[in-house]
Amino acid sequence: MRWDRLFSDLEARFDEIADSEAVAEMPDRQRVAVGAVGLTQRLGGSLGQPIRVRVAGGTAVGGVLTRVGPDWLLLGEGQGRDVLIATRAIGLVEGLTAATALPLSSVALRLDLRHAVRGLARDRSPVVVLVGGGAPSGSTGAAESGTALTGTEITGTIDRVGADFAEIAVHAAWEPRRAATVRSVVLVPLGAILMIRALPLG
Repeated sequence: MRWDRLFSDLEARFDEIADSEAVAEMPDRQRVAVGAVGLTQRLGGSLGQPIRVRVAGGTAVGGVLTRVGPDWLLLGEGQGRDVLIATRAIGLVEGLTAATALPLSSVALRLDLRHAVRGLARDRSPVVVLVGGGAPSGSTGAAESGTALTGTEITGTIDRVGADFAEIAVHAAWEPRRAATVRSVVLVPLGAILMIRALPLG
């Protein structure tokens, strides 16, 4: 009987020690867990929620987070307007929930910015492309009022997408892409694209 009490007492003490160690280790474990979370996982936890993204250079975009890719995110701005933002262009994000998503699947990881831009090229919708480096150019499209830019806005249609570049036929957003309406065709390295706003057709 004495041995039973002794072992029960020892087991109780071991349980107390284990519990106190677990409590002490919890903040460390949480820090390690958070340290392993990537940007896409953190963003993915807020799918379907309104957020605000400030792109490097000062441009602010708000909308509902509809999709997250390995190097991009898609916001729905409403009224048929969507904006694709390269994650490398993000300066800060406001409005995220506390949730964190699982890592992207192997299929989703392959749907990078190049594939997303190719989808826009197939769609033939007019777009406004914000390209990093340079001041807004009147020859390629006018900046929206009240928008701070440190890049160039190009308005037109994405004609084709190569391995690391896109070619854009420059024309007014309200005009269809026709030979007579195209002012020029510009080549943009995919690495220079900060964001692409798809405009509603018609």
